[in-house]
Amino acid sequence: MRIVMIGSGYVGLVSGVCFADFGHSVVCVDSDRSKIDALNAGRMPIYEPGLDDLVTKNAKAGRLTFTTDLPSSVADADAVFIAVGTPSRRGDGHADLSHVFAASREIALACKGFTVVVTKSTVPVGTGDEVERIIREANPSADVAVASNPEFLREGAAISDFKRPDRVVIGTIDERARNVMREIYRPLSLNVSPLHFTERRTAELIKYAANAFLAMKITFINEIADLCEKVGANVQEVARGIGSDNRIGSKFLHAGPGYGGSCFPKDTLALVKTAQDYDSPIRLIETTVAVNDVRKRAMARKIIAAMGGDVRGKTVAVLGLTFKPNTDDMREAPSLSIIAALQDAGAIIRAYDPVGAEHAKGLLDQVTFAEDPYEAANEASAIAIITEWDEFRALDFQRLKSVMAEPLLIDLRNIYPQGEIDRHGFAYVGVGRATFATPPSSKA
Repeated sequence: MRIVMIGSGYVGLVSGVCFADFGHSVVCVDSDRSKIDALNAGRMPIYEPGLDDLVTKNAKAGRLTFTTDLPSSVADADAVFIAVGTPSRRGDGHADLSHVFAASREIALACKGFTVVVTKSTVPVGTGDEVERIIREANPSADVAVASNPEFLREGAAISDFKRPDRVVIGTIDERARNVMREIYRPLSLNVSPLHFTERRTAELIKYAANAFLAMKITFINEIADLCEKVGANVQEVARGIGSDNRIGSKFLHAGPGYGGSCFPKDTLALVKTAQDYDSPIRLIETTVAVNDVRKRAMARKIIAAMGGDVRGKTVAVLGLTFKPNTDDMREAPSLSIIAALQDAGAIIRAYDPVGAEHAKGLLDQVTFAEDPYEAANEASAIAIITEWDEFRALDFQRLKSVMAEPLLIDLRNIYPQGEIDRHGFAYVGVGRATFATPPSSKA
């Protein structure tokens, strides 16, 4: 099949590359000339494990190309996917659909013959109706069917998620469009991946409902963690106990500093706004948004309390800046709010992230960026683990202790077993667990 992917950001690039790897002919289109030039030179605009090799392989095979020329690309396409950004709109929190609608107008003027126009971007209910109206208005003779095909990709595991999905949701009642979408996703049949066909509005809502439910699950376990600290319980054991119930499941039950990233913050807010517009408020999600917003700065207060209540002039080594591991995405990362709150309290910040430092430098002021965890810990009065990168799971605590002003670890992801760190002479504070602490001792 001949596929055009409009938008070469995270969703568009990963989706386009994976479609090409299935054997389809894919053109990724973006209005950002510098991004297209970089991709043509083999430089990735995002960090995603395995993506660069897949791009190189499929570009070399001639199945994957990159261009800024939308009209000529769309003219011969069987399906055109819209995968542009839909950030929260300033002022009211609704999804900003301006790029989706602009792409729709360009598609209308460029398409020839029957074309399936697919919204891959996360969009509110009814967006497909508006896309169809815009296309009909711009080109009344256009032979198109508009479908919804929301993505469910986890940053850091996106290629695997695309190739081995739990489900592929496709919203359209047009039989010609269904046949095209079946053919596009036919390579997944070997993995028995279910195609879930439904009508367009339902497909649009499935995406928001899924993200909102997962965000609510994260927020739930975070509040349970707070309660565990008050009553002397262990949130990890609670999570294991309830997650073993197959009606609940163990995923997204890891207590931490709150959710961030490109999806959960904006999608929960957009769903809240949509529900309010239809006079059907979703109070559980409204509360989820509110609780998550305050949790990040609450984690800064937790760090300050662990350091004796006064951090003015003290150095805090922050390990992990991105909103999750295996990505360079800093959007809505908890580290941004936590670091700002620590700086407001007078702390000096030295930070390290394996891949996110370059993006973080444009978002954080007066932060010293280190080359490794040990440089970050130099003369620090505490280490705070904010993102659970694998390389933080086996730190050399004797080496850390030798360079730190005070041996204190605040583990906001609970990556270390309770009671393990005290044998290294460190005070330790986790999330939702009893604190095992020893008085700070002199340097080894």
